[in-house]
Amino acid sequence: MADQVHITPLGAGNEVGRSCIIVEYKDRKVMLDCGIHPAHPGMRGLPFFDVIDPASIDLILISHFHLDHAAALPFFLQKTTFKGKVFMTHPTKAIYKMLLNDYMKVSNISTDDPLYTEQDLIKTMDKIECINYHQELSHRGIKFVCYNAGHVLGAAMFMIDIAGIKILYTGDFSRQEDRHLMGAETPEVQPDIVIVESTYGVQVHEPRTQRETRFTSIVNATVRRGGRCLIPVFALGRAQELLLILEEYWHTHPDLWNIPVYYASALAKKCITIFQTYINMMNGQIRRQYEVSNPFEFKHIVNLRGADDFNDSGPCVVMASPGMLQSGLSRELFEAWCTSKRNSCVLAGYCVEGTLAKTIRGEPSEITSMHGRTISRHIGVHYVSFSAHSDFQQTSDFLATLSPKFVVLVHGDKNEMSRLQHQLIAKFDNNANRILAPRNCQRTSLTFPADNLAKAVGRLAEAGPVPGPLSALLVRKDDFTQQVLDPRDLSAYTELQTVELQQSIDVPFEVAAAPRFIQTLLEELFPGLVTVASSISSTSEPSSVPSSTSTSTSTSTTSTTASSPAAAMEQPASAPEAESTEAEPQEDVTFQVMDSVRVSLLQAGRLVRVAWLADPLVDTLADSIMMLLMQATLTPPPIAAAHTCCSHTHAHAHAHAHDHAEEHGEEREAGEERRRAREGAGSDSEGQDAAKEKKRARASSPERPSPSRAYRLPGPDALKPDLTNDHRA
Repeated sequence: MADQVHITPLGAGNEVGRSCIIVEYKDRKVMLDCGIHPAHPGMRGLPFFDVIDPASIDLILISHFHLDHAAALPFFLQKTTFKGKVFMTHPTKAIYKMLLNDYMKVSNISTDDPLYTEQDLIKTMDKIECINYHQELSHRGIKFVCYNAGHVLGAAMFMIDIAGIKILYTGDFSRQEDRHLMGAETPEVQPDIVIVESTYGVQVHEPRTQRETRFTSIVNATVRRGGRCLIPVFALGRAQELLLILEEYWHTHPDLWNIPVYYASALAKKCITIFQTYINMMNGQIRRQYEVSNPFEFKHIVNLRGADDFNDSGPCVVMASPGMLQSGLSRELFEAWCTSKRNSCVLAGYCVEGTLAKTIRGEPSEITSMHGRTISRHIGVHYVSFSAHSDFQQTSDFLATLSPKFVVLVHGDKNEMSRLQHQLIAKFDNNANRILAPRNCQRTSLTFPADNLAKAVGRLAEAGPVPGPLSALLVRKDDFTQQVLDPRDLSAYTELQTVELQQSIDVPFEVAAAPRFIQTLLEELFPGLVTVASSISSTSEPSSVPSSTSTSTSTSTTSTTASSPAAAMEQPASAPEAESTEAEPQEDVTFQVMDSVRVSLLQAGRLVRVAWLADPLVDTLADSIMMLLMQATLTPPPIAAAHTCCSHTHAHAHAHAHDHAEEHGEEREAGEERRRAREGAGSDSEGQDAAKEKKRARASSPERPSPSRAYRLPGPDALKPDLTNDHRA
């Protein structure tokens, strides 16, 4: 047998943006990230939520705060039926709210139909729980732990364990340390599956010192020729890295102090507070510098709150959001400056297909403005990647160290992802089935051997292996571990408790059934398995043996009364209330069948009670006894009431049978008269005259011949009712 892990990208499958991966295993579902696509406005930018049932998702894990990984979360939490749990790191949660507030203001989503409101965003904060690096948590049997992923402050890789299958989701990660962040960790635990980003495919980043030198040279050359340098960035993330570089460069070049450097972000001051709060999550260089002074309090960089505060009167450097020029201040400044050759635009991060940033990397001669106008482009466009994503060398070394059984590539352009897939296949074992690159909504199934082991505990473990069949309980816990144990150990090793359910069914007999008759019926069907639990008495006085229901130690009792069809037909139309509320009947005699089912005669034989403790096998035994008793209720009253059962004929058999039948006939007539008297139905005198007339008619009628025996006992084949059978023969 085999189990399958199913992985389905709802976003980031052969694309960069709207990261959202669904992992399914053992009836558990985990969503990894919940972002939007920055190139698509409104609902078009959401992951393909319509292919899943949001209520079926047990857990959401958010790797970091970037929009393409977290901006769809308020929609999913507030606009769908999702009821599970959400986890992210503390810095991610702190920045998440601020960043999404800013996103709602600068995005080009129509205000008439926003994805969510600020109130929706606020409500999500109470639903998000936090996790620390290396902290192990679990939810519905899903164990998970997170590791530092580099990339941005608070970014995390998640190791998920479902029933022993370990899945590592890297999110966006970088193994290279930069000016303020540590490189990504390599987990010590070997995963079975790695879901890894492929943003840069087979590209290899230039060394950090080289790219910093190239970046500062472009900025320096631009401002010295009197131009304006635009650096589109997202408000948080790579912006802090670039600010540290510019602050250091300006500090070492006094001749540039008259050239202003602006950081156009309303979040700037709040950002400083967050970075100060989580300084312990940064690298050693920043922590050491923080002991002397706050490295994020800049002397040469001015915070620019908006376009109204900007005096565009000469050379300057402006860092503005968003980073891909979709809208906002960065788009406005680019359209204003793109016609001059003296100006420069430095793209410092990855550019998603469909955005203006991606378009201008091809250096077109014209661009289309936000208002639809065509504008000539003469501004210099430079690409210097400070994007903290893993390159080919980092990714291949990372996978070689972990050596997973399967690799699933996500978060990459189709062409880059395809090249990376082929390079990894060639580098490792040429097994294309191990390295996969699914498209959006394409379900990938990975097969693993089924683990059917169960651990013996308690008395079973102490006794050791026993030959032959094993009678025990198999318990599967929420964490998918299995235990085999003795039922007596259930409460010691689980939160379960054992209970006993006693069931009883009452069968009324219209004519009192003799104890010998019931005993003979039971012994015919169960020879040698019937014992007398209380001695048979010839009197009709109640026995001192308590009823089975009153002595039950069970926690629950089920009681049902079954009545024969004959009794139902002969019962008067309206019986008095008082007769149906009699006291609990006492047992006259009790039989025990196979030490499991108690058959008790109550009310001097007019009621037979069958009682037993609920059990699949005993239930079947009780059903057989009930069939037998229901068959007996259909026999003629004189036969059903016979006290003896013999195979020979006495000389006085005729007289005895006739007197016995007449005696019961009189009893029946007397009972009917008493009922009519209580009901007040008819005249008392008419009832008495009618009864006397019937009695005289029976006394004057010719006597029938006596049968050779009182009753022929039914065998096992006669359990089914057979109304055509002549029992008098």
